[in-house]
Amino acid sequence: MSKTAAFLGALLLASHVHSAQTMRAEINAKSCTIAAGRHFAVEAGMRMFRAGGNAFDAGAAAVLAASVSEIQLFGFGGEAPVVLYDARSKKVLVVNGQGVAPAAATPEIWAGQPYIDYHGPRAATVPAVLDSMSIVLSQFGSMRLADVLAPAIDLADGFPMYDILRDILIRERRNCERYPTTMAVYYPGGRVPELGEMFHQPDLARTLRAIAAADDAEFRKSKDRLKAIEAGRNAFYRGEIARRLIAAARDAGGIMTEADLAGFRGRVEEPVHTMYRGYSICKAGFWTQGPVMLQTLNILSGFDISKMGFQSADYLHTVTEAIKLAFDDRDAFYGDPDFSKIPIAELLSESYAAERRTLIDPAKASKAHRPGSPPSGSPPSGSPPSGSPPSGSPGGVAPAASLSPSSSPASPTGDTTAVNAVDASGNLFSAVVSGAWILDGAFIAGDTGVPLSQRMQQFSLDPQSPNVVAPHKRPRITLTPTVLLKDGRPYMAIATPGGDSQDQQNLNVLLAHIDFGLPIQEAIEAPRLNSENMRNSFRDHRDQPGVLTIEARVSWDVLDELRRRGHDLRVIAPFRMPTAVTAVGIDPATGTLFGGADVRGERAIAGW
Repeated sequence: MSKTAAFLGALLLASHVHSAQTMRAEINAKSCTIAAGRHFAVEAGMRMFRAGGNAFDAGAAAVLAASVSEIQLFGFGGEAPVVLYDARSKKVLVVNGQGVAPAAATPEIWAGQPYIDYHGPRAATVPAVLDSMSIVLSQFGSMRLADVLAPAIDLADGFPMYDILRDILIRERRNCERYPTTMAVYYPGGRVPELGEMFHQPDLARTLRAIAAADDAEFRKSKDRLKAIEAGRNAFYRGEIARRLIAAARDAGGIMTEADLAGFRGRVEEPVHTMYRGYSICKAGFWTQGPVMLQTLNILSGFDISKMGFQSADYLHTVTEAIKLAFDDRDAFYGDPDFSKIPIAELLSESYAAERRTLIDPAKASKAHRPGSPPSGSPPSGSPPSGSPPSGSPGGVAPAASLSPSSSPASPTGDTTAVNAVDASGNLFSAVVSGAWILDGAFIAGDTGVPLSQRMQQFSLDPQSPNVVAPHKRPRITLTPTVLLKDGRPYMAIATPGGDSQDQQNLNVLLAHIDFGLPIQEAIEAPRLNSENMRNSFRDHRDQPGVLTIEARVSWDVLDELRRRGHDLRVIAPFRMPTAVTAVGIDPATGTLFGGADVRGERAIAGW
């Protein structure tokens, strides 16, 4: 990048910050606001609001609509963890929303392989989307499955093909050719539909109708909304749909069984949280990477970063180094707490953050992996030395030398979406929904029309890792919805797609908003950084020590200073960070609602 280009970028940034210009307007509303990946999902949520539903009804409808219309990012057989604020109980809660490994999933299944399958039926955890949304509706919503499924059914009957989806279908065609059922649905007549041409998923529409019909039938009989939701849920997990889904997966080499589906049941959990500058930041537990943000904020709380200056070298360096330390702890300690002893209290303690903070050299970037030593935990003994390829825990894969360039896939792109919703009662809904995407070739389970998840790849094969694969265990996932409270009251729901980068991108936005006072749309559009230092959670679990991706609107002298401090910069074009943050919330001064949506990733948002 030339100094002239960087200088122009700096001028653009200065203009952007001081004149409060944004590429799209921030949303202000009195009754409801919802943000998602596409307008189809947003409109599904708005339909629920117009019918008298709350933020949970709207959020569930948007998630289900996205599972049909954003199939390059997320499908109905994927996963849907949720963090929410329930205005009735005045509590933040978590719907775990992540499917478990099949009962047959042990490391021996993948003996001789360097890593777990990243596509196909053996990559699938138990589908969790319908279970998660059923919990949301039954415990927090006011509608039934038949109600919130209606927009998704309409979309499965057909929606106009759009450019991003079409581009990914073209790009991934060779990978999809592995699976004839996928080709039949996603490439009708052996071709990719043209832009604007109606795209139909009749098998999936039939599956969704069967779920809605079971809900309707039970409600006509009992007039009990909760029984109706359960009947609709069971039509998928225990009925004819389940038998056909499992038969198709088994015939293609999968290890999931009918018992895995029938025995699966999600639950509501308490969040983990930390305080930062007067805000309570609430995340799902250590079966996600969500606590990474909490640990990073705990470290940063000991710095007066507002005095460093927004987008200054000191600011960007300090934030990056704090991120690295938190992610090193993620890779060493995080896993499903039902199966592994996680030193949760120590990792989130102020004293531990103070200890970790001393490792940040203000003049030099670290390229080492430096997990800490909380009193009740220690890094797995198989952890590789800093800078080495991930041959053991964390990551649990073969040495990089054993992987030829042709067999080592690139980092994932184009997966995951998010939904955030708020209503005038103060309910907040934040979901990051993913899996069953087209990337690497989706596997559609026979005539059910349901694509299966690829989330098994986020397990480790190292027996010493807290994230080692095991029957009925949740993988430590990257999906990380977020809810903020301010002075104990509901304030914001924020989320983004982006794999390992999700918490970093949310962090970029929250620091701009909290420490530097940028309104939420400005904070979302501000230049972003992303450390690539951590172990990749996907596929071959490689790392990129010292690599820092940063958008080009940061001034050239700051970029030069970051290089001088040892950061291996990857400067990308403005607004090209491959994530897409949305946020909605409640203005504590006025009680009205607000929302912002990224121009990256073409996020959609509406309010009333």
